[in-house]
Amino acid sequence: MTDQSKAVDMRTRPLGETGHESTVMTFGAIALNWVEQEAANQMVEHVLDYGVTHFDVAPMYGDAELKLGPKLRQHREDIFLGCKTQEREYEGARRKLEQSLNRLGVETIDLYQVHGLEYDEELDTITGDGGALEAFRDAKDEGLIDHIGLTSHSRPQLILDAIDRIDDLESLMFPLNPVVVGKDDEEHDYEAVLARADEEGIGTLGIKAFADGPWPPTDELPETDRPFANWYQPVRSPGEIRERFDFAASQGLTSVVSAGDPKLVTMILEAAAQYDGMDEAAQRSLIEQSRHDDSPVPEQLHH
Repeated sequence: MTDQSKAVDMRTRPLGETGHESTVMTFGAIALNWVEQEAANQMVEHVLDYGVTHFDVAPMYGDAELKLGPKLRQHREDIFLGCKTQEREYEGARRKLEQSLNRLGVETIDLYQVHGLEYDEELDTITGDGGALEAFRDAKDEGLIDHIGLTSHSRPQLILDAIDRIDDLESLMFPLNPVVVGKDDEEHDYEAVLARADEEGIGTLGIKAFADGPWPPTDELPETDRPFANWYQPVRSPGEIRERFDFAASQGLTSVVSAGDPKLVTMILEAAAQYDGMDEAAQRSLIEQSRHDDSPVPEQLHH
């Protein structure tokens, strides 16, 4: 840690059956893409000062891997590193893994994830001969990665299919927020995913906890005019952020992934540091308030 006297004692939870205890907040390192290197270094130190040690990054997050690299190497023993690939076949997945190791400047990635599963055919490719999963398993045998995970931004049923077909799956990342929980349909049934993950001893990481809804169409609000770098409109006051964090962390997730805009990171760190559960009545009330809001999930396929 950077300053032991200052570090917050962040709650941890078992990441499924990996043997790792993840902090209740995961730092979404896409936030580093929007700042210069010096500010990125400070942000990583800031996150570590709060006791958050689970970090998540990806090659598609601009130059976030490069920006994370210096402090990641300095604090490698303190950080549980999640990375991912959108490649579906063996060669591409292996190439992306080696590229990420090179850009991050590390020898091992703790958790390597299939990124953004969306279509049935993709799952067929990933799990078939010459698929990405084969590359993951070979890399695990070589000591380049420790654990295998999967992320998905939509289609809970497909995640359940993936659990059936990937017997060495150790973590899942998917959307969870009151809007999603309030929609009583198969398209938003992440509670089924949570229950199944729990049953199988698979760790669960929640994204879009802070989503307030999709952005207006780009002809109404061009991307350049959006006040936040997120893929969705986020809640933005400390109170709302704390309420959303408390809600997500109370659903049984291992860890809640922070939003992608640097301006929101400290508020989310504060919420995580203060987390002390959320009673059923408060959860129900938040679901009722959000039930008829536009879902940020099927429309927005990135976090």
